[in-house]
Amino acid sequence: WLMSDNMHHQWLLLAACFWVIFMFMVASKFITLTFKDPDGYGAKQEPLILTAVTKVEEVHVPEEKRWPEEFQPTGKGFSGNLIRQPLVHMERLELLRNVCRDTALRDLSHTAVSKFVLDRIFVCDKHKILFCQTPKVGNTQWKKVLIVLNGAFSSIEEIPENIVHDHEKNGLPRLSSFTDSEIKKRLNLYFKFFIVRDPFERLISAFKDKFVHNPRFEPWYRHEIAPGIIRKYRKNRTETKGLQFEDFVRYLGDPNHRWLDVQFGDHIIHWVTYVELCAPCEIKYSVIGHHETLEDDAPYILKAAGIDHLVSYPTIPPGITVYNKTKVERYFSGISKRDIRRLYARFEGDFKLFGYQEPDFLLN
Repeated sequence: WLMSDNMHHQWLLLAACFWVIFMFMVASKFITLTFKDPDGYGAKQEPLILTAVTKVEEVHVPEEKRWPEEFQPTGKGFSGNLIRQPLVHMERLELLRNVCRDTALRDLSHTAVSKFVLDRIFVCDKHKILFCQTPKVGNTQWKKVLIVLNGAFSSIEEIPENIVHDHEKNGLPRLSSFTDSEIKKRLNLYFKFFIVRDPFERLISAFKDKFVHNPRFEPWYRHEIAPGIIRKYRKNRTETKGLQFEDFVRYLGDPNHRWLDVQFGDHIIHWVTYVELCAPCEIKYSVIGHHETLEDDAPYILKAAGIDHLVSYPTIPPGITVYNKTKVERYFSGISKRDIRRLYARFEGDFKLFGYQEPDFLLN
């Protein structure tokens, strides 16, 4: 009886040993897959890590064990630690990369990192941040955040409205003001972000702001740009009313729009594509915020950049970021399908790169 009992205990001990060995093998396999080189494992398994560092000299990694660039730690609040972005931001960056690789959309998704692009990017050297301006997507508030971070004012509430867009007084340098080597260094090391919204809704916002509710300090939109568009694109020349949305759409959808854009100069930033403004396929941005989810994205951006303890994004009025499908449909209701399709063809890259759906009224 004692011998039988001893054998029973030995079998139990042997089974326990096999179980421990088996669990160790499973854990080892999981660790191997998790940290395997993303280029060898496939794009969908690639851990998306923010691409900036707070201070290069603070990251003390032996040269032979240095992480690849896309795995470098980022943000003052996360210095020295590898961090994973929340799923929604991972998916946005993965979508961006996939569309950038789509050769069929290359002409709509790629642009040179020209002076025009560098003029759109504002610099906060103190906290290693680059912000690309995409007008009509709440950029005034982000500029206020950077103005405070750069030290021109101690709080957002103290910033006069007429100072925000005065680039000689607001303390916000543009990336184009640096030398080529300084530009390259900042693009490689700084935290970089910009904000997007539904492309058609953004165009409606630009039209209303510049041609309907036009402020007195920007008279050229009504007195110079609007007449230029009307002369070229209005079908009924006997009409004397101001610029209509239909005229605006026809101008934007014209494949030969650039000859007018040159005359309008940098004023076109309010309606050119995100691709032309920020070169998202050429510059490796850390985060892309969406206007429709700004209540969640703004705190995330501040935290990811390591500045959430220094400044807060201004309060967002209720409902201001919600996509207004009815408004979009109403504005496009009287416009020909041909003109709408030509407009979509120009902005298709923006729709695809940032996950916006083709409007229903184009599918019907």
